[in-house]
Amino acid sequence: MLDLPLLHAGKVRRLYAWPSAPDEDGRILMVATDAISAFDFVLDTPIPGKGVVLTQLSLWWFDQLRDLIANHVVSAEVPAEVAGRGVIVEELAMVPVECVARGYLTGSGWKEYQQSRTVCGIPLPDGLVDGSKLPEPIFTPAIKAPMGEHDENVDFARIVADHGEGLATRLRDATLAIYSRAASLAAERGIILADTKFEFGLRADGTLVLADEVLTPDSSRFWDASAWQPGPSLPSFDKQYVRDWLTGESGWDKASDTPPPPLPASVVAATRERYLEAYRRLVGRELVLPA
Repeated sequence: MLDLPLLHAGKVRRLYAWPSAPDEDGRILMVATDAISAFDFVLDTPIPGKGVVLTQLSLWWFDQLRDLIANHVVSAEVPAEVAGRGVIVEELAMVPVECVARGYLTGSGWKEYQQSRTVCGIPLPDGLVDGSKLPEPIFTPAIKAPMGEHDENVDFARIVADHGEGLATRLRDATLAIYSRAASLAAERGIILADTKFEFGLRADGTLVLADEVLTPDSSRFWDASAWQPGPSLPSFDKQYVRDWLTGESGWDKASDTPPPPLPASVVAATRERYLEAYRRLVGRELVLPA
């Protein structure tokens, strides 16, 4: 057990107070667990090694984006009991917005499109199907909800109303710039970055900082470019596999108040392999998980 004050326990991550020098800004130890969430439930069954994959892949992406935007990483030198899954980060004033970029139409965006031909108030052409590539990437923010509740998709005007035009524009522009860079890097490795979400914080001087996890199978949809075809369910390297099992083979009704059932060993193993494959394909090497 870590002998540090626990600041926050989220669906997947735990934040601990980290000692800092008198002349330093605040520091936090962020630890990714092996828990997996779906449909706003934290499942009873963990995915072994998942927290290491999330942390190590995020660190790789932060390095790829270093010239584009500041990030919150201070050090990956952490206590042995959280080696690989922990990172020391800056304490920031977090902006309570899920900053989502979509290059393809799927998920909640596809559901809205079928009703209104829009996503978060952005008009889209007729004739698109689930999995279609959009004419250009779009910024589709969401308002963060308390744990256990659904985030609310909103339009850009809502972000302006809540946070001012200046910050709203910075969030949108940063989100789309990061998505563009990441989508290009992923494409070079045979992966489509269909959509992803970012979180940002502010330093005391107003600098916008990329924080939390970034471009992982938990926060993104990764599709195999060689198998992409709009319409059918697309082979993915993310937790969509778990969502599909829950809403299909498991027999669970997500509209009910009943928690999801435990994941069988076969689903755990297949999910773990998808996360590791995402790391292999993107980073270009195997991830050695700590014992």
